[in-house]
Amino acid sequence: MPRVRSLTGVTSRLVVLLAFLAPSVAAAADTILQSGPARVVLVELFTSEGCSSCPPAERWLAARRGDRGLWRDFVPVAWHVTYWDNLGWPDRLAQRAFTDRQYAYAAAWHKESVYTPCFVRDGREWQAGPVGTAGPPAGILRVRYDPATGAANVEFEPASPGATELEVTAVLLGGGMEVAVRAGENAGRSLEHEFAALVTARAPLVHAATVFRGTLTLAPPSGEPAPRRALAVWVARRGGLAPLQAAGGWIGR
Repeated sequence: MPRVRSLTGVTSRLVVLLAFLAPSVAAAADTILQSGPARVVLVELFTSEGCSSCPPAERWLAARRGDRGLWRDFVPVAWHVTYWDNLGWPDRLAQRAFTDRQYAYAAAWHKESVYTPCFVRDGREWQAGPVGTAGPPAGILRVRYDPATGAANVEFEPASPGATELEVTAVLLGGGMEVAVRAGENAGRSLEHEFAALVTARAPLVHAATVFRGTLTLAPPSGEPAPRRALAVWVARRGGLAPLQAAGGWIGR
């Protein structure tokens, strides 16, 4: 006898995927992102235009734009923090929410202070080096983003059951930005920024059968223009920092 039940399950999953990805006339310019089943690494850099030690770290991160594993094996994000702003040069990319994220990491690591440049790999303090390839099976993360409205529909199908309370974070990234610094430790230098966080949003995911779904909206960015735009998205346990799965990609390419 044919295994009709198995075929039906595969067909229904295919219908759900096609419905999620199917374009419409109103959303012809939507950006579709999808991870593979293997765990994609999230690489974070906490940085500031007011820190003289940060430009080399930012150059290292910017060079990852040429890596073959970009978006497939790892997703980079540069957070500009605010605690350098009162030392001579206010970083226009810095936001308090980005600083708060670094302080949350410091608390999780039982550290009493924060610093720049600070690299984080999948929630752990890290020294920049080979990022590596994607890890063991984690599940498939799918994102449909509308640049016109800033709305992102998210679906996460974990590789194994267990988690029940998850949330999604999305970050609009800017690249190709040049800033002439006129004061502070980097006075007289022209700095280039890549994968810089511009806007971020977070929302809970709703558990339905074998998948988690949610919607969030990224407000329009203000400040420095960005010749390149990208989107970074990851899923974590509710209230947690370390990602379970990540996805990312260029917008408008």
